[in-house]
Amino acid sequence: MKKQKTPQLDANGKRKFGILDSVSYAAGDLGCNMSFALKGTMAAFWTQVMGLGLWYSLLLVVVQVWDAINDPLIGSIVDSDRHTYKRNKFLQYIWVGSIGLIVGGACCFLPFPGAPTWAKIIIFIAGYVIWDAFYTVANVPYGSLLSLISNEPADRASLSAWRSIGSMLGNMLPMVILPFIIYNEDESLNGPRVFLAALIMGVLGFICFQFMIKTTEVRVDTELKVSEEREKFNVIKAMGNFCTNRPAVGATLAAMGMFIGMQGAATAVSVVFQIYFKNTEISGIVQLFSMIPILVFTPLARKMVTKFGKKELSVVGAVCSIIGACGLFIITPDNTGTDLLIYILCQLVYSLGLGIYSTVSWAMMGDAIDYNEWKTGKREEGVVYSLHSFFRKLAQGVGPAVALVIMSTLGYVNNAVDPVTGEAFIDVTLLSWDVAVNLRYLVAALFLVSAIMQFIGLGLVYNLDKKTLAKMNADLEARRSAE
Repeated sequence: MKKQKTPQLDANGKRKFGILDSVSYAAGDLGCNMSFALKGTMAAFWTQVMGLGLWYSLLLVVVQVWDAINDPLIGSIVDSDRHTYKRNKFLQYIWVGSIGLIVGGACCFLPFPGAPTWAKIIIFIAGYVIWDAFYTVANVPYGSLLSLISNEPADRASLSAWRSIGSMLGNMLPMVILPFIIYNEDESLNGPRVFLAALIMGVLGFICFQFMIKTTEVRVDTELKVSEEREKFNVIKAMGNFCTNRPAVGATLAAMGMFIGMQGAATAVSVVFQIYFKNTEISGIVQLFSMIPILVFTPLARKMVTKFGKKELSVVGAVCSIIGACGLFIITPDNTGTDLLIYILCQLVYSLGLGIYSTVSWAMMGDAIDYNEWKTGKREEGVVYSLHSFFRKLAQGVGPAVALVIMSTLGYVNNAVDPVTGEAFIDVTLLSWDVAVNLRYLVAALFLVSAIMQFIGLGLVYNLDKKTLAKMNADLEARRSAE
């Protein structure tokens, strides 16, 4: 009988860091994105299927108030939780969140187009609140977990890069397959199919989370690292520490920029492929093509971070994104075939920069948590990451809302009435070519704003360059050894 291979252990008796850790961590973000991936379809669903129109823009901003309470609240609960769990408290919270996400995403796409407006508003708010609560319970501890799997910069770079792969795969599946499923033959959105797709992705996300929970090895002993010991947790002070944490603020600003581009532009992009390129099925393939740079850069991330540094690489990436976004303004409205080629090539350049940044972005937040400990003596992983997550989700909500308002001023408005219910809805087949061209320019503008925000956050605010990071890690190691 063949003997089982004994895993190699480190000096602390933990399994040595290896590919299983990276794959396991990637599975966590794959699980998150299985629930999150349809958010780009939310604007089209609630304006075209449910007929909320500009009501949706207002409601999307309103539900961010829940985010303002939800993310820091969950983060502070995690940080102040002193219970002893069988594996790890972060993994326990992730398990709870993964259960709720089975149906949480589907709650955002309950297809009742015949309901009165007030009922649709209640359905939207209730569905979003349920989804967001469980998503935060899973996502905030998941993001905080990176700094506990390993404290080696190269290991963290590897985890961050593989998280990007998990995120990318979580977007690729719905991006490529869903356009063939959720749209009707006339390019209109099919509400019941969207709901079913969200339910299936919730189940797939749960499976991914369970794999991650069972294979994650926590190597950093938080009890030894936290000098506050059992001191009462002060959430207000922790939030103040976040605001003075330049790496956390810089990384958060960059992430907000990234999501304004990804989520805000995604609202317009879906319509652009409906009325400008007149081909919704190819939209997923085009966006899949733009992910090639992430695939190419990810295997190189560990070595390049060791050689150049995370901040230095991410700034180069932001510059690439700015160049690509500027190129998106070059369009040929009378020749959509040529224009599609220009769009693909410029998005590829933009995505090259985004790929460089996204592969190190989570490692940069892990360093920001260490920076908080370096300056204040307290790690406060939950609050640091939850506030980062809050502002990310604020961008994810405000981006599409602002984009939809601008789209309406450019001609994307209610222009049809359901003969049965009398409710107004948006019929994309009635939109003019001039509206299509304006939305094409809007996509380019949103991507450019996104890239500029990334450059400001990473180049001007984030202050942990390679040299400073080395000094911080050395100081923390000496402090922990003394404790």
